Order: sequence, then C-alpha cells, then structure tokens
Amino acid sequence: MSDDYPLGSWQTAGQTGPNPMAPMGPSSPAGPPGVAFLAEPPEGEPYDDQDQPGQAPPWAGPDAEQPDDPRGPSRSSGRAERAAARRRRRWLYLLAALVVVAGAVTSSVVLLTGGPGPASVIPGGLITTFQPGELQQVPNACAVVPAAIVQQYLPGKPKVAAPLPIDGAAESACDWTIDKAPVFRLLQLNMLAYAPSGLASGNGSATSAAIDAYQTTLQDTKSPPPKSPSPPAAVTLLPGLGNQAFSAVQVFRTGGSVTDVATVILRFRNVIVTVTLNGLDHSNRGNYGPVSSSALSAAALAFAQAAEASLH
Repeated sequence: MSDDYPLGSWQTAGQTGPNPMAPMGPSSPAGPPGVAFLAEPPEGEPYDDQDQPGQAPPWAGPDAEQPDDPRGPSRSSGRAERAAARRRRRWLYLLAALVVVAGAVTSSVVLLTGGPGPASVIPGGLITTFQPGELQQVPNACAVVPAAIVQQYLPGKPKVAAPLPIDGAAESACDWTIDKAPVFRLLQLNMLAYAPSGLASGNGSATSAAIDAYQTTLQDTKSPPPKSPSPPAAVTLLPGLGNQAFSAVQVFRTGGSVTDVATVILRFRNVIVTVTLNGLDHSNRGNYGPVSSSALSAAALAFAQAAEASLH
C-alpha cells in the first residue's frame, strides 16, 4: 500500500474512500457543543497527547482531525480506543451529574409542597381579615338614638341601662324601661359587628358571617325550632333599611299574662342590629294594658333606623 493516502483510507480501481478494515473503536455520541469535558485517564494510563505526536487532545472530541501516524496502524488503533474510552467516561460523569441535579430538584419540590402530592388549595380563597367598609367596632348603643325619638315612643322618664358586652368593642347594647301602670315597656337595642370566620359560608368574610346570622334569625323567627318558648311570628320584610331587614310581631302568653313583642332586625355590612320592644297587654297582677301592636312596631322601627344611621 502506498504512503500517499492517509491511514484509514481505501483505494480500489482508482477510487479512494474510508477503509472498512480500519479500527474505528466503539461509537459514542458527541458531547454538547461549546462545552469541553475533561476526564481523568484510567488508573496507570497517562495522557498520551504529549508523548505521541499527532494525537488529538482529549478535549478535542471525536470529530477532531487526526494526522498521519508514521508508527503504523497498531498504535493508531490503540489511541482511537483510548480516546473512545475517555469519551465514554466523560458521558458517564455527565449522566451522573444530571442524576444528582435531578434528585436535588425533586427533594426541593417535596420540601416546598409538603409531600409528593400537590399542595392543598382552598377554593376561592378564605378571607381572614376585615375587608374595606366592614366595621370592627360599633358605637355606644345608648347614645345612637336621639332623645327626641326616645321621648316620642317612651314617654316619661325611662330607666336606661347598658348591659356589659361579651364581645368587647364589637358589641354594644342598651335597655330602656318604663314600669308605671298602666304602661310597661322594655326596649332592648343590640349592635354586634361580626368578624371573619372559617365557619361562615362563602369566603368566610365578616360580612358572610353576618349574613349567616341574619338568615338563621329570620328562619327561626318565622318557624321557631321544636320546644322553643317563642311562638311563630308574623314577619314583614323591610326593603331599604340597611342591606337586609325584617320586622316581626309575636304574642307571648305566660301565667295569665299577655305580652306583645315587636322586633326589627337589620344587617348593615357585617353588623347586625336587633331592636326588641315588649309591651304588657294584660297582666295577672296589677293594672297594665292594653297595648297597640302597631305602636310597638313603629317604635322598634324608629330605634332601628337611628342605630343603622350611626353606622355610616
């Protein structure tokens, strides 16, 4: 064979091409472009790019051009096999690094989500703070009704008492009492600002909690639960008062006495205002009564309107 053709070429009938008998070594994919991977040689085998002229450096990759090797095909074959081995090692190191990175990413995801499954999500989002326009406290109930309204519907000198609230500044109550035959009146005003609650329907906001309380009271007033001492009430909705409102009239008969009760309940945002006026229509002792149910309802409505105005 002539030395005019490079090692690894084949010449037949004037044609030159790749030598099918030339040792190619195990095939392996080329590494990613633009990245050089340096791998250590096998134990006991030094790099041979310095003591063997024409040898491509290990970082050059499998496509580096190899010049003629004057020392013959056997040494060239050995270099090709060692180069292929180095390439295989580089890819093994790369794969090992990728496995480590993938494991770290998986661990981070598990730690962040609290487990292998997806993080729990509350549908719609649960509101835990007061929203704009909602009230965190209510005014003094004894001061919200003008003296002129008190005198109009409770003539004389009613006794005024403020029961201690159980919800702090979120609640205020006041009682006006007239007890002078033939008139007995007890008017009770209560204002309560509801807070956000996870037990409330909808998004759990303070307004949602107040809506739940209003609806429950309306239903129980129309149809009291079994064994309740309260009789069913005649209920009338009051559009235009607060966000929701209704009035009710009930008649209580106990021990020979008859008491008419007029109630107005309204909701303004997250506040529930309750006004209850008791009028003794007939007593088994003393000389009390009679009483007008419509007059009681008018008085309860006037007190409720004054309380609702104080919330704006």
